[in-house]
Amino acid sequence: MGRVCADCGRNLPQTSYTANQWSKGQGNSRCAGCVHGHHSDLPAAQPSDSGRYNDANKALIPNYDLRNPFASGAFRWVAKGKYTSGSRAGQACVVKWFKTGAVFDGDYFTLDIKAVDKALEIVNRFNQLAIVDKAVMINVPSVWTFDEDCSDDWAGKKVLCEPFIQNYQKFNSNSGWNDDSRAWARVMQALSHFSYHVSGGNFVLCDLQGGIYQHEIVLSDPVILSRTRQYGVTDLGPEGISSFFSQHR
Repeated sequence: MGRVCADCGRNLPQTSYTANQWSKGQGNSRCAGCVHGHHSDLPAAQPSDSGRYNDANKALIPNYDLRNPFASGAFRWVAKGKYTSGSRAGQACVVKWFKTGAVFDGDYFTLDIKAVDKALEIVNRFNQLAIVDKAVMINVPSVWTFDEDCSDDWAGKKVLCEPFIQNYQKFNSNSGWNDDSRAWARVMQALSHFSYHVSGGNFVLCDLQGGIYQHEIVLSDPVILSRTRQYGVTDLGPEGISSFFSQHR
């Protein structure tokens, strides 16, 4: 559902307005571009414009890589594979599964995707302002299932699959740590700061990590800190928001 901006007269989606402006109602809301005095020459983006998708429906993950994951976080293992169909055929992908076991996977998958959806909404607004000369993109994972003809350990097991990111690096965390030593790292701190204001103080997009490409920066595994702790175990709630800002400039 869209709304006509009271200043520029464009019919824009809700993602083009801050929470405060949207709450003013039809005829009174001003889009983020008008509020900040900066409009992009591009058409108004939709939430999905900031997503980087699998664009495939099948991949091959070698057994060796599943037994020897190349990366791990607090809750997940990560293995590398290759897409075998679709427009990304031949390109690298990653699959992620949870250390706690399949009994918890359903809830974790749902909360992961819920956090990505909120991150897309925030990043879409950030990109519309064209503050920097690259687009910020979010890897959008899909829940995939191993074929029944795989080994017994993996047949039927569900994983998250998404495109591989080159030159992976971490910019900030969900507990307050951040890197402000490089220009693009500072942009990521600005994005986290922006997320707090554009949501009326209800959310902080953080734990930003990914790769810097020629025309875009691609992020993966975003964390949303919320006032109501609705985004799973990585959502540290109001305490996490306070911790983030205690170390943020």
